[in-house]
Amino acid sequence: MEVDVCIVGSGAGGAPIAYVLQQTGFDVVVVEKGPYIKREDFSKDEIALRRGIYRSNINEEFHVIYQNGKRYVGKECGWSFNNGSLVGGATNFMSGYFHQMQPIDFRLKTEFGGIEEANIEDWPITYEDLKSYYDKVAHVVGVSGEGLPYPPLKENIAAQWFDEACRKLGIYPVKTSRAILSLSKGDRNSCVYSGFCGSYGCSSGAKSSSREALLQDVKILDNSFAYKLDSDAKRVHTLYYFDQKRKSHKIHASIFVLALSPIETVRLLFNSKNRYFPDGLANSSSQLGKNLIFSAGGVGGGVMKKEMMHEDLFTELQNRALFLNRSLKEWYVYEKGNRRQKGGVIDFLFEHSNIIMQAQNRMWSGNEPLWGVQLAKRLEKINNERVIQFEVFNDWLPTDRCYVSIEQGVKDKWGIDVAAIYLDVHPTNREVANFLGKKGMEVLKKMGATSLYYSLSDDPPTNLVAGGCRFGNDPRHSLLDPTCRSWDLENLYISDASFMPTGGSVPYTWTIYANAFRVADSIKKQLQ
Repeated sequence: MEVDVCIVGSGAGGAPIAYVLQQTGFDVVVVEKGPYIKREDFSKDEIALRRGIYRSNINEEFHVIYQNGKRYVGKECGWSFNNGSLVGGATNFMSGYFHQMQPIDFRLKTEFGGIEEANIEDWPITYEDLKSYYDKVAHVVGVSGEGLPYPPLKENIAAQWFDEACRKLGIYPVKTSRAILSLSKGDRNSCVYSGFCGSYGCSSGAKSSSREALLQDVKILDNSFAYKLDSDAKRVHTLYYFDQKRKSHKIHASIFVLALSPIETVRLLFNSKNRYFPDGLANSSSQLGKNLIFSAGGVGGGVMKKEMMHEDLFTELQNRALFLNRSLKEWYVYEKGNRRQKGGVIDFLFEHSNIIMQAQNRMWSGNEPLWGVQLAKRLEKINNERVIQFEVFNDWLPTDRCYVSIEQGVKDKWGIDVAAIYLDVHPTNREVANFLGKKGMEVLKKMGATSLYYSLSDDPPTNLVAGGCRFGNDPRHSLLDPTCRSWDLENLYISDASFMPTGGSVPYTWTIYANAFRVADSIKKQLQ
């Protein structure tokens, strides 16, 4: 097959490029490892259609993970960084909490100086370079919220209580933007308020997945596993992939774009080494796989009990169709002693509507499972309380000890070396997350919540991964130039989250979408 542009990966990093170039008239093909699951195939079935169903089979496709001197094999321990193997990738299952990075996120080193054992660098672009593309995502993909093309989604009464608590504390509540349509758009329906956004595919078309928003008219090779790129010293000329029957095929293209996911993109480049690039394709800088980052933070919550309020108010609180949609950015930067400290965002949300998940959350007393009458009493509380949770997002500082390589000789079902993930946590991650967690609990306490909790873990979130193919201004210290094109190969671009030198203090998806639209314009200029 010969095309103008071959894109590997159909999520937030690949789909915008396919969308723009297809509309411009170029011959584009998207290679996607997973199947094409359509809107009508999704429903709100807690068991049959949960997110895990659409991940790669961990016994066949897995990673090797190194943490604290120990080695873990994914298929033996169940630890997986695969987040959605289907057309649209993990955007099918996101909750859609959309935050833009702030101008300060693009110049962390300039603003805060170096941090010992952290590889902090400024971005080679600014917020202003990305702003118009954030706006484009809001219009084309669909983002609802204040000042956005789609008005805010309907809110639960708890949003009013949250705002009042913040007023009493002297802090400013932020209405959270969501990648969910509050009004219909083309053949996509507006939100039906089922309460099953996170971890489930959307059966109304309201969630702004790349599949719904961008891939309707694009040529897609689904169930196709890309396993190797071939190049000469200056250009990639061939992509090799296996179809569902494990038959090998090849694609020739003028431009190749990688958007598999940070871990899998790095893996593909290492497994594509050749005589021109013996240490991995496009890796003359030896930066491939370096500076892997995640989102640091933690989770917390509290309980709003029926006995605390009038029955009519509790009935409104129990309306599981409506959103809380509140965030705090009060401590995006805060004072620590005599210096400024980069902070983060606190997102507030209700406990997931999945009743099975709610029951599982209540079946334990410490490390011991509850049984019989004790369990029944605990489950009865579901009808007499509402759990409000929060998630903290702050920078995961890049270090030399957090990176991706390949585990030579350990093969997946395709006979290809699997990725090796080396995890390391900078102590600042935990310090900032702990500070923000305490602030989150203060707000819940002021709302009247009880049973407050907050927990941190050094295990990274498997759905918020970035870095590994850093972009920059210096080819000695970065893999990509500011347009996300390889310094080494003039027709290779990388547009998933692996380009990010730092992650900001927000979930990545809006930024990935926006940057991919930016990269699409660069590719369009190159092709024209």
